This record gives sequence, C-alpha cells and structure tokens, in this order.
Amino acid sequence: MIRRTLLPLLEEAFRAHPAVALLGPRQCGKTTLARMFAKRPDRGPVSFFDLEDPVDLERLRSPKSVLEPLKGLVVIDEVQRAPDLFPVLRVLIDRPLPRKIRPRFLLLGSASPDLLRQGSESLAGRLRYVELTPFRLAEVGDAKLRRLWSRGGFPRSFLARGEAESLQWRQAFISAYLERDIPALGLHIPPAALRRFWLMLAHYHGQVFNASEIGRSLGTSDTTVRRYLDILSGTYMIRQLAPWAENIAKRQVKAPKIYFRDSGILHALLGVRDERELPHHPKMGASWEGFALEEIIRSSGATAEEVYFWATHSAAELDLLIVKDGKRRGYEIKFADVPRPTKSMRIALADLRLDSLTIVYPGDKSFRLDKRIDALGLSQLNS
Repeated sequence: MIRRTLLPLLEEAFRAHPAVALLGPRQCGKTTLARMFAKRPDRGPVSFFDLEDPVDLERLRSPKSVLEPLKGLVVIDEVQRAPDLFPVLRVLIDRPLPRKIRPRFLLLGSASPDLLRQGSESLAGRLRYVELTPFRLAEVGDAKLRRLWSRGGFPRSFLARGEAESLQWRQAFISAYLERDIPALGLHIPPAALRRFWLMLAHYHGQVFNASEIGRSLGTSDTTVRRYLDILSGTYMIRQLAPWAENIAKRQVKAPKIYFRDSGILHALLGVRDERELPHHPKMGASWEGFALEEIIRSSGATAEEVYFWATHSAAELDLLIVKDGKRRGYEIKFADVPRPTKSMRIALADLRLDSLTIVYPGDKSFRLDKRIDALGLSQLNS
C-alpha cells in the first residue's frame, strides 16, 4: 500500500519551515514515505543518511563538514540516535543563503518531541512536527475493519499473507523494541523488566493507571513505573489519556487512562492469535474501545493536548472528550449491535456542557438516539 495522501502534509509543512520532523513508531512507513517525497521530479538534489547504517552514522560524527555543502533535500533517518545533530542543524538553517540553494531537512524519528527535547529547543520556530501513525481505517477501507482491529496497523503485520505470519512479525517487533530500540535511545532498562511491565500494561489497557499498584506487583517504586510509562508513551506505543477536570461538586478521577495505540501489538501481548479468537477474549471490549478511540482521535485531527476522558467517583464517565475549535464533543465507545443512551451519558452531557455526544459502535449505520446523542458506526467515521 502506498500512502500518497500523506505527501501533501509534508509539502504544506515545508512551505513554512526549513525543517520537518516526521515522527512515529518504528516500522510504520516513515522511510518509505520519505523516499516517495524525495522522488518528486522538481525536488532537486537529495541526500539520504540512515543513522542505523554504521557508515552513515560514522560520516555524521563530523556533521557540520558533511552537511554544510549540501543543497536540496537532506533526509536523516532515525535522527533520535544522534541528538547532537540538532545544534548543528540550527546553525546550517540560519545561514543567510539565497532561497534557491537553501537546503531543507527532513528528519525521521521514532521518538516523540518530548524525548527529542534537545531538538525541540535548538530548532524552535524552525522545525515542524508531523506524526505518522500505522494504517488507519480510512486508508485500508471499511471491508477490512476486522482485520485492522485484529492485526493492528503496522504495514508488515496488516499486509502479512496470513494470521500466523502477522503474529510472528508482531512478536519479533516487540522483542526488537525492548532489546534494541529502547537502549538506542540511551535508556538503560533491563529488557526483562520492561517486558514484564509491558505485559502488565496489556491487562490494564483501558483502565485508570495506578502506578503504586503496578509498582507493588513489579517490586519497584511508583516513580520507576511512571518513568517506564513515559518511555512507552514517548515511543508511540502507549497513549496516556489525561483526565478532564470540570468545576462541579463531585469527586473526579485525576489519574490518566492508558491504551495501547496499536491493537495488534496489544493482541500479541494478550496471546490473541487471530481474528477468530478475539470475540471470545475477556479483554475484547477494552480492545475495541482502544481501537475505536485511536480512529476517532486521528480522524478528528486532535492533538494530545485536546483529548481527555472524564470520570467521577460516583460512576459517571465519558470515554473520550475532544476539546477543539471552541467545541466540546463527547464520545462513548460500545461493542454492541444496537447502542442505547444511559444515565451516565446524560450526566456527562449536563455536567460537561457537551455540544454533542456520539456513541461509536461496530456497525455501518448512523442514527439519532436522543436529543444531542447520536449513534455512529465506526465505518462511517470518515464519511
């Protein structure tokens, strides 16, 4: 599959910035997209550096002398492996060169801006971040919704010739992530400890995060547990959904909820081997919630700072609240043939003063359920 629809995002980003960082989890298609972008006939000279290649990594030990003479598009893959590059890039970008020969830098990375903090500080105002996710439902088509949910959106998992091959790829991905990718970021955490933590998170998927409880189970401190969680979030594996606090006379939940951002990785950790096993697994409902939640967030274009959940200690809750463009849109996610309004939804509508509330379910029809409450089949999300 070729993700040509994403190329205009890069074009738009470069119109206003001399450097663009294309960020996302490993193996989601960043390098393929960058090569497609570089192939445009009007692109001019292109220089490509892959920092997983020892030769390229050694060449950039002296980055200024190597990069200074280059013109056109300069692509640097796996840029998180060389954080010392960012101050040099700032110097090169700020040179008073004519626009026609001024280089543009496309940086590919598998870590979030928070983990690339040095880069975000050095290139402030010069660098635009673009996030690339694994495949979305809008890309693969509604007919493949169940496959996308079961296998997840990583291209090699989704496009595998069979369920066994897909699962094998995901298991290998998990091992490589724990044993190679995390150490490459300079984070020296025993892979066995991080694997135990990740397996435990799989069973907490869709629940409020309790660092003290998990820490006791792992025999470590809650501070260490939070550090592990931040690493998994910063490498696009986990979403920490922040709680929303409304000025009401009710005790509200203040800890984040956690979700695996890719359902296929979650299923590999849970031992779900194929699509047929998924409906019978006890975490099926939570899996659907996380899968649909990611689709809603991506289709809305909301940032991490615009998405929340809401819950009170009296059991009223809302799965997803998007606060964007002056609107408050609420979403409840249900795995049901015919979703119905509940008392909790009406409380959320009133207490949060929602502009709308939508129940997202695994169907293909949309209809009105009540005043300001609609049902929306997930396949209709991008219609």
